[in-house]
Formats: sequence, C-alpha cells, structure tokens
Amino acid sequence: MPSQPSTDITLDGAPRSIEEGTTGTALFEADRDVVAMKVDGEPWDLAREVPAGAVVEPITLASEDGLNILRHSATHVMAQAVQEIFPDVNLGIGPFITDGFYYDFGNIDAVTPELLKDIEKRMKRIVKEGQSFVRRDISEEEGQTELADQPYKLELITTKGKGAETSASVEVGESGLTIYDNVRRNGEVAWKDLCRGPHLPSTRLIGNGFALTKSSSAYWKGDQSGDSLQRIYGTAWASKDDLKAYQNRMAEAARRDHRKLGAELDLFSFPEEIGPGLVVFHPKGGILRHEIEQYVIKRHEEAGFDFVHTPEISKGNLFHTSGHLPYYADTMFPPMNVDEETDAEGNVTRAGQEYYLKAMNCPMHNLIFRARGRSYRELPLRFFEMGHDYRYEKSGVVHGLTRMRGFTQDDSHTYCTREQAPEEIRKQIEFFISILQAFGLNDFYLELSTRDTDGAHKDKFIGSDEDWEVATRTLEEVCTSTGLDLVPDPGGAAFYGPKVSVQARDAIGRTWQMSTIQYDFNQPERFDLEYTAADGTHQRPIMLHSAKLGSVERFIGVLTEHYAGAFPAWLAPVQVRLVPVAEAFDEYVTQVAERLRARGVRVETDLSDDRFGKKIRNASKEKVPFTLIAGGDDVDAGAVSFRFRDGSQVNQVPVDEAIEHITRVIAERVNDPAGEKPVRD
Repeated sequence: MPSQPSTDITLDGAPRSIEEGTTGTALFEADRDVVAMKVDGEPWDLAREVPAGAVVEPITLASEDGLNILRHSATHVMAQAVQEIFPDVNLGIGPFITDGFYYDFGNIDAVTPELLKDIEKRMKRIVKEGQSFVRRDISEEEGQTELADQPYKLELITTKGKGAETSASVEVGESGLTIYDNVRRNGEVAWKDLCRGPHLPSTRLIGNGFALTKSSSAYWKGDQSGDSLQRIYGTAWASKDDLKAYQNRMAEAARRDHRKLGAELDLFSFPEEIGPGLVVFHPKGGILRHEIEQYVIKRHEEAGFDFVHTPEISKGNLFHTSGHLPYYADTMFPPMNVDEETDAEGNVTRAGQEYYLKAMNCPMHNLIFRARGRSYRELPLRFFEMGHDYRYEKSGVVHGLTRMRGFTQDDSHTYCTREQAPEEIRKQIEFFISILQAFGLNDFYLELSTRDTDGAHKDKFIGSDEDWEVATRTLEEVCTSTGLDLVPDPGGAAFYGPKVSVQARDAIGRTWQMSTIQYDFNQPERFDLEYTAADGTHQRPIMLHSAKLGSVERFIGVLTEHYAGAFPAWLAPVQVRLVPVAEAFDEYVTQVAERLRARGVRVETDLSDDRFGKKIRNASKEKVPFTLIAGGDDVDAGAVSFRFRDGSQVNQVPVDEAIEHITRVIAERVNDPAGEKPVRD
C-alpha cells in the first residue's frame, strides 16, 4: 500500500511528523487524560484535524483550560435538560465563568429549588448517556433555518455575537458559524446549540463533579431595556472530591462574609436611606477603621511621604486636563451645575460651571506639585492622602465593602526622575508588602498589567509606543528582582500607563488585589509639570501612583473575612472583657478594668444580670481576644483567669503579669492567635 502523506507539527515543544488528516483524538489516543488540545495557542476539539505546521499542546481535564471546557460543556447539558422540561424555551447564552458556568433562558417558569433539583437529575442522566459533542460548520442561512424557533440565536447569527456577554456564543472565522450537536450513541441528535466551542468529546467526561448552585434574573445581552431572562448557575470540577472541596470553601466563605459579620459584630451597615455602595461605620467599626488608618498614616510618615489633603469636588475641566474625561466618564457621578443664575422668568443670566465628585486624587496632587517651582534636589517627592473618592458603580455591581460608590484611598503620588523610578518602585513594592504583612497577610504574588495593543480596547490607551515600552520594561525588571511570582495581565493597564498590583491570598486561599503602583508618563505632560535639573534645564518628572490598602473600606472587608471577624488584639474593637463569676466580684473586675484602660487598652466589664455561662458565650460570640474571669480563687490570689477565643483557658495569672502580657501583645501587633496566649512555667 502506498504510504500516507505526512506533515510536520510541533507537539509539546518537540518536532513530530504525522499523517495528513490526523485528528487530535488519534494524536492523543494513548493519553486518556487529554480532553482537548491547543492549536497555535487556541483551544480546539480533539475531533478536529491537526493542520500542517501547527504548534500543538494537550489540554487535560484538571488544567485551567480543561476545566473551562468542562464547564462550557456542562452548560450545554444543562440547557438540554431545561429544554426537556420546557420545549418552548428561548435559549440565550451559556459561558463558563470562574469556578462554574451559567445559561440564560427565556419563556420558562420561575426557577425554584425543586426545579433546580429536577434539572440536575436530568443532567446526570444525560452525562451518563455519553452523548458526543459534534461540531458542524454552517452558513448563516443554514443557521437561520435550523434555529428558526430561537429568537436570541437568530439575533446572534445576524450580529455575529456582537453585544453578547460571553465569548462562548458564536464562532466567526473562515468557516463562518458553528453548531454543536449532542449525539447519542445510535447517531441520533439529542440537542444542538449555536456555539464556538470547544467541548469535551463526550458528556460522560463531565462525570459527577458538578452541581447547580443558584438562579437569578438577567437581561438579554446585559441591557436593562432588553428581555428579562432566568439565569441558572452551576459549578463543575474534574472530580467529585474537587466538587466537595469547592463546596466546603464556599461554605467557609459564606461563614466569613464580611457583610454578615459586620452586622453580627455591630461594625458597619448599609442603610437604604443613604443609598447603594455607601457605608456607615458604627462605634466598633469606627475604632477598627481608626486603628488601620492611624497605622498606615504613621508608616507613610516614617517612609518619607508628605501628608496632603484635597477637596472632594472639582470643576470638570480638571478631569479633562488629566485625561480621565472622557475615558472614565461612565464611572464618575454625573456633573452638577454650579453658580448658574436665572432671572425671575427662568432665563439664564449667568452660565454655570460643571463640577464633579472626584473619583481619583492624582489631578489635585498634580496641582500641588505645580503650585511652585521644583528642583531636582526635592525628588523623589512623595504626596500622600487619605482621599475620599466617589465612583458611579451600578447598583447591581456594588458588593458590601469590596465594591463601593464612596470609599477612602490611602493614595500617594511620587514625582521622580526617570533614573530614580526603578529604585523608587522597588522600595514602594517592599513598603506595600511590609504594611500588608503587619496586618497578617503573608502570601503574595505580583501582577503586571499592560496595555492592549490590538484588542477591542486598544484605543483607550494614550501615549507613545516608546514611553509604554520604557514604563513596562521598568516595572517588569523591578518585579522580577523581587523574587515574587509575576503574572501577566494583558490589557489591564490604566489608560495612562502600566501598573503592578500585589495580589494577596487570604486564610482560605482566595486572592485579593491589594496594593498597586502605576507608572505614569502622561499626566506630567498634560499638566505641564516640570522640575529644574542639575544642569539648569527644565525636565518632566515621572509620576508613580500607588495605594497600599487599595481602599480602607475594601481592606476592612478583606481583613474581616481573612480573620472571620476574630481580629488580632491590636485591631479588635474590644480588646478585653472582664467577667465576674458572681456579683460579689464586680468591684474587683472594675478595678482591673481601670488599670487596663489606663494603659490604653480597650476594655469592657460585663456586670449585667446574665448568668455567668451566657456572659462567656457572649464574649465568644463577639470574638473578644481576651476574656478575663475573676472568681473567689482569683481574687484571693490577686489574679485573673484568661479564656481565649478557641475555648482554651489559662488560670490564675497575677494581675500585673496579665496586664503586661496584654499590653505587650497589643504593642507588638501580634497577629497569630497562639502568640496571644501567655506562656506559664
């Protein structure tokens, strides 16, 4: 027999010759862990033929790409199950998302817990059936014919998916549109959807590591003027054990939810009368906030930052000069017209001026820099402010303290020479991390956000290619020198320059963006900022934007969840609670409290009529670090007994020793609960 024509590819970094027409299924038939492949960097179905010269990599189920494909495949299974129940359903879109997936449906009943159970039961049957995902190229006319009863799909065909919320809606390329058929083993098409894929080879590979989680209302294409739909969410993992681990993490995250703990611990609230995304801090939350702010301010002063203050409202022209308008107009509150005058008949006799609530502090800091001549001898010049800022987040997006409309930034702007920038960036990254570590966050990596050079948002970035290249290279070199892992974030830069963010992992492994530093070569130009160089010439400074906590409110939300409300003693709103075993010891605990208070300790005494056991439970529920108990033996010994948040106890510690221990733990800012316990011989 004549030999088959062959072609050369690169497989896992090594050259390889294969027969023409070889599919991914044949290429990886010996490795059952492979569920898809990357061809020249793009995920493909295994059933597709590998083109000549392609760079091919395997995708396993447990990899990030594999999980995304698994979750996208699960959306099709869910939609098939929903259409079994509601044959006249209008199918929307169904992408994978972080840790899961969703699908939007029109013309179905309201989703109840019972309905979710029914859908999930049907999904398990479809998975067990082992239907194949089969990709078909179609023309626009064929799509309109096949999906004539699906109005949303017809719209996607006509618009080629433009305006849809997902990247997993329509394939557009040389082959036009694609449909995926769910095919039973006997060749019967069980279901189909307009989709770009890729998908798993079989529903059986979805396994039993999935679950439906919740439902909500949604709008077609995210447009509030569009049709209202039912959105069903689910999660999917490579195994049942992975699913259980995820569910346990979610349960722990719910237990730590800062909104729930904020109410339980009487820290803060979000009154409807004030509006979405705006918080009020109660006395205990106010103390927590004060401690955080005072520590951060003190650290900035020690690091050579100059404290400034700017107003919360400004003429709109300022933000045009900075470049934030029109770039950030959608995230700024609408302007207010100020100083307009009218006559008795309502005619305007004096034009008004547009004022905006400030969404950022940098334009005003630039005006402080420009207020007088600057010399190279003053540089680096570091301005720092606890700036009160306001951003117009949609009400459906705001989330407790972590996504707000009004917040306080520990914001700083450093003006330096180009030559000083690398060392200044390095110092500030070290400064960021030392502050975060002081609050008990210790697991970090860095993320480098760069501009989008050829994507949909490339026009939002301003400045020359040369300036962007220098700024990006500077940040990258400094980040690499820190020894921390560096993760790329293409397209995530600010419009005026690239940025680095410190990503911190909390106690349960979640990642939070914390500190940021941004390299800005644009605003000094726009504000005509200059300094006099050593040779007498006038030069432009480089501007570095940085925030250490991000925002104070968001940081409080993160800390609340990191510690599950059990703040270390130095931050705890109530640091010590004294509980007498009986009324006879009220005077004794009051005297101990006075001594602690004189040493600056935040202390309470529980002299209520509650029983002793309830008083102890209350202190535990309110997560007080040190509960000091005094009974007859303690009084006779001039001592107190410590009870800790984990239920353990150290008895009859002399009062002087107890006070010294508590004040030392607070002064040293001990964040480890084990370090809060006195060591007895």
